[in-house]
This record gives sequence, C-alpha cells and structure tokens, in this order.
Amino acid sequence: MDRRTFAKTLVAGTSASLLRGAPTGSNSRPIRLGGPIALKSEDPAELAREHRRLGYAAAYCPTVQIGETQKIKAIEKAYAAENVVIAEVGAWVNMLDPDAGKRSKNLAYVTERLALAEAVGARNCVDIAGSYNPDYWYGAHPKNLSKEFFDATVENCRKVIDGVKPTRTRFTIEMMPWSVPNGPESYLRLIKAVDRKAFGVHMDVCNAVNSPERFYDSGKLIDDLFRVLGKWIASCHAKDLQWIPEYNVHFLEVVPGRGSIDYRSYLRNLANVQPDAPLMLEHLKSQEEYTEGRNHIKKVAAEIGVEFV
Repeated sequence: MDRRTFAKTLVAGTSASLLRGAPTGSNSRPIRLGGPIALKSEDPAELAREHRRLGYAAAYCPTVQIGETQKIKAIEKAYAAENVVIAEVGAWVNMLDPDAGKRSKNLAYVTERLALAEAVGARNCVDIAGSYNPDYWYGAHPKNLSKEFFDATVENCRKVIDGVKPTRTRFTIEMMPWSVPNGPESYLRLIKAVDRKAFGVHMDVCNAVNSPERFYDSGKLIDDLFRVLGKWIASCHAKDLQWIPEYNVHFLEVVPGRGSIDYRSYLRNLANVQPDAPLMLEHLKSQEEYTEGRNHIKKVAAEIGVEFV
C-alpha cells in the first residue's frame, strides 16, 4: 500500500469512527441498564433473575421497609448473585411543602429512605428538591428559582445526610426544569453548598431540557452535564422528549427513540463515568414500551460501540 492510499484509508476509518460516535477516552466501560419489571413476586432471587432475563444489570429497589433486616439482607445477596445492582431507592415527596407539618413528616420519610438505601447497598436515594407549590408536590412556583429555595434545599440535604451518615450510598437530587438545580452549573453550585461527601448527582437529562436551545442541541447539553458533574453521578434515568406543536413550549416525555434526545451523546458520556452509573428506564406506560425503549438504547449503543454488563 503506497503512502497516498494509506492516508486515504486512515482518513476514511477515522471519519467512520466519528460518524458512529465511538466512545472516547481510556475509561470507557460497559453500561448497566435497568428498568421496572412486571413479575409479581416476593422472592428476591426470582426478581433478580427476571432482571437478568430482560437484559438488566440494574434495578429499582424492591418493596421493603427499613426494619425488615432479614429481607434487606436477602435482597442484597440475591441481586449480587445475579450481578444486578440496586440503582436507587426513591423518596419522591415534597421536602419544601408549604405546610410545616407535612414538610417535617416528608423530611423524616426521606431520611428513612436514605437509611434503607444504605442498608440494601443501593447506589443512591433520590428525591427532587421539592416545590413551594401548595397543590402539586413537583409543581412550578415563582419561589422555586429563588435564593430562599436554594438555601432551604441545602439545609434539607445536609439534614437528611447527617441523619444517616451513609458510607456506601449517596443522597441525590434530581434536576427539574422549573426549580434549582436545573442544569450543570446550578447543580455544581448545590454540590459545593451542601458540602457533604455523601451528596451526589442523579442524572435525568430530559429534566434539564427547559428551552428550545437545550431541546435542539441536547447533545451539547448532555456533554456539559457530564463534563461538569460526571464524578458525582450515582444513577441516571432514561426516557425521551417530543416537542408538541403549540404556541407555547410543550415538551412531552416519550419512549426512548420517539423523541429528540441525543442518545449517542448520552451513552457515550455514560460509558466513561467512574464508577459506573446505572441507566434506568422510567415513566413509560407498559412493558411493551419498556421493551421498545430498551431495544432502542441497545441499538444506539451497538452503533457507537458501547456495551452492556
């Protein structure tokens, strides 16, 4: 092969690699994919095997209470035997409820859920920061972008973490489009303010899309999110967004592959997170939709050379 032919071959190979969106960096590793399962069982071993049957190496925590010590141990042992990690324990209550009594009760519940995450060895316990909206626990409110909201969220995160003092799990806040944190820089500011080793990031890239700019250039947004927050990411959510034609901005959550989120960028970045952060399908309407979403993610991953555990 002469020099000119070699050069053309090299350029063609490099261009093809770039077009495929091949993962970059020496730290690329297989991804743990997970999602809800339909199997109704109280047997941790059966549940763990069902995740593996579906191609999942990560799971939402099965139903268990903090006082059920033996069941917690059985879950941890059974899932470890199948190499399935517990990605998250969800809290999903309003830590900033305008009603002081409800807020106190919710904070106690979140603290209990973090204790469960620590006991079962989950990657994280996740909640949103909350809302001052009196009618919807996740609803929009003018004060959700205020200094008061930020300071109260810092205090809540510290209080929850200090109440448990976890050593093998993290407490995380999921970004929301209309409250802080709502992007890479605002989340980094929160991390620095909370100032706790056990505080981390739950990555939901769809929740950071709150403008046409971020929607149309989700790849850049995702790159920025992982560049700024990568070392703190404990777990991630997988879904997609469509823009519904209206006079005002209206994004709709849909099955991965039906929307415009740049999954090449998402998977490529996720494959370089150290340690690995599970990617969990969520908010879909049926097992058929979960299968569709799972297949799309695996198809995109194959195209860019990303593998799964």
